[in-house]
Amino acid sequence: MSGQFLFLGTGGSAGVPMIGCYCSVCMSGLKENKRLRSSGLLQVGNKRLLIDVGPDFREQALKFKIDHLDGVLITHPHFDHIGGLDDLRVYYFIDKAPISCLLSQESLDDLKLRYHYMMRPLEPGKSLCAQVEFQILEKDFGEYHFQEIPIQYMSYFQMTTKVTGFRIGSFAYVSDIRDYTDELLNSLAGVEVLVLSALRHVPTLMHFSVEEAIAFTRRVGSKMTYLTHVAHDLEHNTTNAMLPPDVRLSYDGLQISF
Repeated sequence: MSGQFLFLGTGGSAGVPMIGCYCSVCMSGLKENKRLRSSGLLQVGNKRLLIDVGPDFREQALKFKIDHLDGVLITHPHFDHIGGLDDLRVYYFIDKAPISCLLSQESLDDLKLRYHYMMRPLEPGKSLCAQVEFQILEKDFGEYHFQEIPIQYMSYFQMTTKVTGFRIGSFAYVSDIRDYTDELLNSLAGVEVLVLSALRHVPTLMHFSVEEAIAFTRRVGSKMTYLTHVAHDLEHNTTNAMLPPDVRLSYDGLQISF
């Protein structure tokens, strides 16, 4: 199985540039320092799967000409990862069919509160949600055939929020990680290309630092790791110069193969 992954956004919850900030990174003219909220597009065979649908999704879809989606993988219900859920409705009008979203029960419970109007049936007496169809991951770890693609999924935590990571073949996407178990590492055994979040140089209560991300990568044993969910603290070229050659800072528009 081979595929491609396109980084649609690589920024933290505030994006880069950040509102009201005039630091050197926020004011930088380097395109790699312009970061929309984190999201990515998987292409496996003829299937296109979106990972997270943040508040910048409309801009990302227009920028990268995403006129069709086969499904969406949702990691967790924080706003910077689900704030563009309403924009998925346009694909219902394009394809005349609801778009499928794969997520945990905990994430769906949160979405029911935030997007209650999208949970109403299209027609009286039918259970189909308006324009979006949710498929639930009932366990913390396992495999799910989604849009004919075998996807391994795994759970970890960002404080009290349960987050879902996804693996397709030798590729894995693990964002917004703070606390995890050995079972997660076992699920990532053999991963060659890892996308991993690292907010800044200093650790926080909710995110890995760059050093912690590198240490996690060493435990996984991935051949190549791309850091995402990056704050304005990290200048692209300066940070990459400090990183080992098998760990790189990603940027919006970067496309990788696996």
